[in-house]
Amino acid sequence: MSNDISRAPGDVKKVNIAAFGGSLRRNSFNGYLLNVASRNVPEYVAFRIAPIKDLPMYNTDEEEKPVEAVVNFKNVLRHADGILIVTPEYNYSIPGFIKNAIDIASRPYSDNVLKGKHVAVMSASMSAFGGMRAQYHLRQVFVYLDMKPINKPEVFINFAQDKFDSSGELKDEKSLRLVQELMMNLATECMRDRLV
Repeated sequence: MSNDISRAPGDVKKVNIAAFGGSLRRNSFNGYLLNVASRNVPEYVAFRIAPIKDLPMYNTDEEEKPVEAVVNFKNVLRHADGILIVTPEYNYSIPGFIKNAIDIASRPYSDNVLKGKHVAVMSASMSAFGGMRAQYHLRQVFVYLDMKPINKPEVFINFAQDKFDSSGELKDEKSLRLVQELMMNLATECMRDRLV
């Protein structure tokens, strides 16, 4: 078999990447970024967005009988080879709805659907920092969850109001190339695990 894994061999099924995040508000830059990422994956990737809008607040009392939104969310992640998280930054850190989704996906520990998964993260912000502090806090969470972060390239879309057009397309070519490279790296690492 060739060492070139930039294209999936014909006899290997598609790499499944699940994504969540964006924002809870309409027309958010991170929602735009999530959609841009979904359109910029290698041809051998099946990309699915795991909905988080209807997730309840995490509650250990409800672990034994999770609601349908939790079951569906976890099943999308469970069957994924890799995970993409697109996050805004609130108050220098991870937004509550992102942390809540991660807590739901990783609890109870016997049903942690994130463990061992390759994970990529990107963010967009109107600030000069592009959400980097939220990303760094997320990477600390990844360590505890035994996830495998894709470290490069780092995708921080700063001054996002200038880099997306009115229809949500990422018009900044450098930023778009970084998104494409990160998605390729995530897919490649997932495929590499499959071929080992």
